[in-house]
Amino acid sequence: MPASDRALAMPAPAARRPAGRRWRPHDFALPALLVVATAAVLFWMGRTPICTCGTVKLWHGAIQSAENSQHLADWYTPSHIVHGFLFYFGAWAVARLLGREMPLWAGLLGATVLEAAWEIVENTPLIIERYRAEAIAQHYFGDSIVNSVGDMLAMIAGFVATSRLPVYVVVAAALAMEIGVGYLVRDNLILNVIMLLYPLDAIRTWQAGA
Repeated sequence: MPASDRALAMPAPAARRPAGRRWRPHDFALPALLVVATAAVLFWMGRTPICTCGTVKLWHGAIQSAENSQHLADWYTPSHIVHGFLFYFGAWAVARLLGREMPLWAGLLGATVLEAAWEIVENTPLIIERYRAEAIAQHYFGDSIVNSVGDMLAMIAGFVATSRLPVYVVVAAALAMEIGVGYLVRDNLILNVIMLLYPLDAIRTWQAGA
């Protein structure tokens, strides 16, 4: 592999990257374009650009509210940061299985494609109604476009952070966010996935008491 390619290759997540393996501004060009393209697709799908309340907040903390998932960040933002952690480890593992190293920009682009696909699927009527069937999401009507963009940026931040931090720090951060958010609002990434794929009455009852 040429030296220029090695300098951009994804390092093992357990180690800090050498000084020569740095992110460069143009590494984010294609992911940024994909974020814009995703926003355009969501607009075409009929998603509202911002909250119908007419304001854009940096943070909205009430889950059982018509403004949930309508602002830039909320209690589900940590889940998207964890997406970035998982996508980095996944890209690194796939590269190892293939016996090659993957450029950082390529890993990030692939992660952004996956996140964009989820943001689009998540805002289809089928998934929206699937969420609304659960007690904790009865007020959910899909994401605003600004919320989807915030979610994608959170994933990108998580991916980049994983490339820079030791694996134990990333694992500790993921556990802290999952446990902390689960304790505070009775929902997190793991519970979200369970209730989407295979709803459990015990979890539904517990979340109804939030």
